[in-house]
Amino acid sequence: MDVDPRQYEYVAVNDNDIHNIVMSYLVHNCFKETVESFIACTGMKQPSNYLEDMEKRKRIFQFALEGNALKSIELTEQLATNLLEKNKDLNFDLLSLHFVELVCSRKCTEALEFAQTKLTPFGKEQKYVEKLEDFMALLAYEEPEKSPMFNLLSLEYRQHVAENLNRAILGLFNSYSYYFARLPFSMLYRFFLCLSAVYCHSI
Repeated sequence: MDVDPRQYEYVAVNDNDIHNIVMSYLVHNCFKETVESFIACTGMKQPSNYLEDMEKRKRIFQFALEGNALKSIELTEQLATNLLEKNKDLNFDLLSLHFVELVCSRKCTEALEFAQTKLTPFGKEQKYVEKLEDFMALLAYEEPEKSPMFNLLSLEYRQHVAENLNRAILGLFNSYSYYFARLPFSMLYRFFLCLSAVYCHSI
């Protein structure tokens, strides 16, 4: 549905809202140095333990993005105990990343053994059956990169899993990053109009 921008033209957005939205974005993406500068410039209250947690999240995200899922899982369990136990979808996605890395490394026997011990139990729930079939089908191809399931080997898939993991950790700690998601559309729209105006004025 198309939205008429005029209906949000006079919606007020105060400085605190703008600061929180910007902080949300910076914390979510682990821009540590920029966060420090932003806090210094605005005088915002420094979130407790945010720097330590941000560094840990950054490492977890990077390991998942690189396909080192087991290390990502290990660090996640240290930072957010029971998160993966409670979030089975995320746990499955991370385990599947490791399976994919084994397949890409042509370690088919090891991949099969890993699937049998770690992934097969998910098959007890119907929603995982089709996913399991797609992953297991990769073993049938000498060049899985050219299979119909090639997207499971892509950077985009790893990015998707890594972002979901990052978002889940942030949600667990009720981070600044979730402030953005709770704002009403009218306020967000007005905020982006302001940003656009500043950008256009600067060029």
